[in-house]
Amino acid sequence: MFDLKVLKEIKKQKRITNAKLSEISGVPLGTVNKIFSGETCLKIDTYEKLKNALTEQKEQLNNRGTVKVGAVNFDIKLADVNENLTRVKNKLLECNAKGVSVVVFSELCLTGYTMSDLFYQSALLSSVENALQELKFFSKSVNCIFFVGSPLRVNGKIYNCSVAFCNGKILGINVKNYLPDYNEFYEARVFCPCPQENFYVDFLGEKVLFGNKIVYKNSLFPSMKIGVEICEDLWVAIPPSTVQALNGATICCNLSASDEVIGKAEYRRQIVSTQSAKNLCAYVYSDACYGESTTDLVFAGHNIIAENGKILNQTELFSGKDAIAEVDVEFLEHERSRFFKYSFNVPKCDEVEFDLKTSNFAPERKYDKTPFVPTDKERLAERAEFILTMQSNGLKRRLEHIHCKHAVIGISGGLDSALALLVTVRAYKLLGKDPKDILAVTMPCFGTTTRTKNNAIKLTELLGVTLKEVDIKESVLKHFLDIGQDESVTDVTYENCQARERTQVLFDIANKNGGIVIGTGDLSELALGWATYNGDHMSSYAVNVSIPKTLVRHLVAYEAQKYGKEIGNVLTDILLTPVSPELIPAENDKIKQKTEDLVGPYILHDFFLYYFLRAGFSPKKIFEIALDTFKDEFDAKTILKWLEIFIKRFFSQQFKRSCIPDGVKVGTVTLSPRGDWRMPSDANATVWLDSLAELKNRYGC
Repeated sequence: MFDLKVLKEIKKQKRITNAKLSEISGVPLGTVNKIFSGETCLKIDTYEKLKNALTEQKEQLNNRGTVKVGAVNFDIKLADVNENLTRVKNKLLECNAKGVSVVVFSELCLTGYTMSDLFYQSALLSSVENALQELKFFSKSVNCIFFVGSPLRVNGKIYNCSVAFCNGKILGINVKNYLPDYNEFYEARVFCPCPQENFYVDFLGEKVLFGNKIVYKNSLFPSMKIGVEICEDLWVAIPPSTVQALNGATICCNLSASDEVIGKAEYRRQIVSTQSAKNLCAYVYSDACYGESTTDLVFAGHNIIAENGKILNQTELFSGKDAIAEVDVEFLEHERSRFFKYSFNVPKCDEVEFDLKTSNFAPERKYDKTPFVPTDKERLAERAEFILTMQSNGLKRRLEHIHCKHAVIGISGGLDSALALLVTVRAYKLLGKDPKDILAVTMPCFGTTTRTKNNAIKLTELLGVTLKEVDIKESVLKHFLDIGQDESVTDVTYENCQARERTQVLFDIANKNGGIVIGTGDLSELALGWATYNGDHMSSYAVNVSIPKTLVRHLVAYEAQKYGKEIGNVLTDILLTPVSPELIPAENDKIKQKTEDLVGPYILHDFFLYYFLRAGFSPKKIFEIALDTFKDEFDAKTILKWLEIFIKRFFSQQFKRSCIPDGVKVGTVTLSPRGDWRMPSDANATVWLDSLAELKNRYGC
């Protein structure tokens, strides 16, 4: 018998199109279409071809560097080890169907945490050993590594343990070290703390490592290294997971039975988040839930998964649900290569290898389309105000230091110059200075439109700054004559002559008035090199230098809402104006030269920039997550086209970034050669472009 539903489910999980399935199975596309639309019956030989193709695809290793992990629990039946064993198995089958590769159960889940003196009973401990023996064999039938909490008697002592299983083997036994013996806790009455050093025990016919200085390493995916601790171990000054992380563990698991009291959930969430942040790891916290004794306590099943300080998933208290998430261990290793450079005197952990093909599951992790911009509106407003405060205080400090009276800004009626002007006005307010000492200069030329010029004039008047107009057409035409440039040829020389003339005017006005030139260029333009060298590329102090274009837009929108009325209306129209340097003659007084038509959508480039620099992702990985994230807006060919342009321009334009002016850093991604980014100007992009070759062939680019 065969079941089309099974094929549909695997096909859905793998996100395999009918065309791709036809290609890998050899079944004609028309036949595949009819089968999955229900127009034709499925023959046995066809079913086998489709099943084999889908199964082979399913066995491929995950190449995104992510691992699906689960913090799971179930309704424990106190002291009924066999029933709890059955529930563990059922939960493992559920997780296996979802492609979860690391499954973490709660503390002492085979018996229940609230067993008190019953832990001394030999009948209970023998039943636990029998259950662990059964789980050892059962682990052959699920594609995961899993950790089960249980009491164990070793050398006459009882320990609170986590037992690690994978592929029919017991990999190791982690032992709880810190046994709470205060308030409602009295674990030290029954259990012994973890021995200071690991040792091997004879357990269920195997020599098994016993202790808490253990790191489990997937030999098929070396970035996947796992450490384990138990409940209270996390709450002490130096948790075992810290030692494990410093020994390479990228995923730290905690089997917990943390009772609930007022305010504890928030503190628990914070401590899990903080531990994942300071150890640059993923942290999987599984908490006991319904079924534990309520004689004196209640347990809420607060499962949490965090990665590098960010909560990826958590369950509602008393919901009885599991927390499952994708964690990016390759990103964590990238972060560690940047930050784990201190020398710590920590014990060495023993490494236990296992072989696990992580499920090539359908990607579920969501990536923000605008990673530089918070999605929460309240948080966005708070972030916008803080960024504007940083920018304006940076400029204030510079103006104070050089005893500068005048700030000179080229105002175009576009986004970047509007933001620079708004920041400068804030700086002058902080200094207690008259905004009329700000000199805003509009310099119309061949591409200037009435709309942008009027917006520039209105904004300066409404903000109370001094406006000066310098029409540069005649100067540029004279310069064309001097260098032999045909004014009808609108090439790069035609454009750059205007950009450099504007910069010259600004610096000369600044010299004449004892001022400095405020730069308007942003981070996105720097990444793409979308600036004229020694033209708009240059200034005395660049306030927008670490603000990407997508964030510039939100900062201006924030100020528009805050000012309201006339200023808000002008800023809103600026937001609606196409981004353009206005260096090519307009058509019917409309902008002809639109930046995003030429270099690509800034929403894509800022996405590429963030994950290229901040996360260190490969071009292939950036493409894959972009394809998932922007599936409703851009097709694969479009994303590949602009990603290739991003890489080419990023490498070829480094020479401009090597000599950019001073400007305050506001985020974790900046390109200052004195700060976060050092790169030779003559570096070759071949390695990065070659990684796109396979994708271009696949999508016919």
